[in-house]
Amino acid sequence: MKKWIWRILAVVFVGVFIVLLLSGKKNEETLNFVEVTKGTISEKALAVGTIEPEQEIKVKSTISGIVSEVMFKVGDSVQQGKTLFNISPNPTPVEYVDTRRNMEMAQISLDKLRADRDRYLKLFKESLISRSDMEASESTYNEGSLRFKIAQDKFKLMEKGHIQLSNRSIDSTVKAPTNGMILSQNVFQGDPVVPLTNFQPGTELCSLADMGMLLFKGTVDEIDVGKIQVGMDADIQIGALPESSILGKVERIYPKAKKDGNATLFDIEILISDASGQLLRAGYSATATITVQARENVLILPERLVLFENGKTFVEVKMGEEIEKKEVQTGLSDGLNIEITSGLKEGEKVVERPPREIT
Repeated sequence: MKKWIWRILAVVFVGVFIVLLLSGKKNEETLNFVEVTKGTISEKALAVGTIEPEQEIKVKSTISGIVSEVMFKVGDSVQQGKTLFNISPNPTPVEYVDTRRNMEMAQISLDKLRADRDRYLKLFKESLISRSDMEASESTYNEGSLRFKIAQDKFKLMEKGHIQLSNRSIDSTVKAPTNGMILSQNVFQGDPVVPLTNFQPGTELCSLADMGMLLFKGTVDEIDVGKIQVGMDADIQIGALPESSILGKVERIYPKAKKDGNATLFDIEILISDASGQLLRAGYSATATITVQARENVLILPERLVLFENGKTFVEVKMGEEIEKKEVQTGLSDGLNIEITSGLKEGEKVVERPPREIT
């Protein structure tokens, strides 16, 4: 009876040994090998933002009134001095009355000064007053005449919306301050307009910009900002144009950070140097990949194959029938591949173990 028990135990032991042996061979057979190759590796920083014109001008009016006519459509290209809006004067009753009464009072004052001048002129001809008295009377009359003219011009401009000076036409229109494309329109026919003064910002009528000078404006994480310098090349990917790659150069890095949730970000501007023939629109969302540094013709290996232990780096290589660890020195990494500076040669094969099963 004991002999049968020992025989059964022996069979079980042999079976377990064979299973373990086959399992080890199976694991060994599933090992893959990755060859060390030469190539280019680069370190990059990522910025997220939008495409914006380098300078966007907000057009405002220096006169109050009601928009009577709009002389453009959004998207039009306009030249400096082109009329954008016609503004009809719309004074309050108090403003109208005050301006008219000021003109009338200036007229009364001018009539009195004219009578005084005529009297002084008669006395001067009879040699009863000096020339200086006569000239003083003439000067006072001229000043009164100018005050009446100013009051009259103010009333005409308020009532009719335009006046003609000796060498210039003054009217209640808003003109384009520079060449550019109309990006937005904020008021329409019939809307009231508040003028721009020293005490109020005024109504924003429209905005325009030179669409030939575009920038990528975005933010970069504080981890990467220390690596970026003005003049570095950037590759800009626009969400609306997935097949296109836009080239640019870093133009400005803001010195002060801002908080976005728990992230610390820095604003960055990248001047677009080559739009690759694409029609870019203000407001396109985009990401910019900035090349911090790059190395060519170096040994590279997938970073997932590198082991980090006790401050040292290793890879597994096959030495004959055995798998051994080999210490290596690494350099630049792009997150996927890593540079091997020593410890391996081109063509050597590094072990890639299968991913561990989650149990």
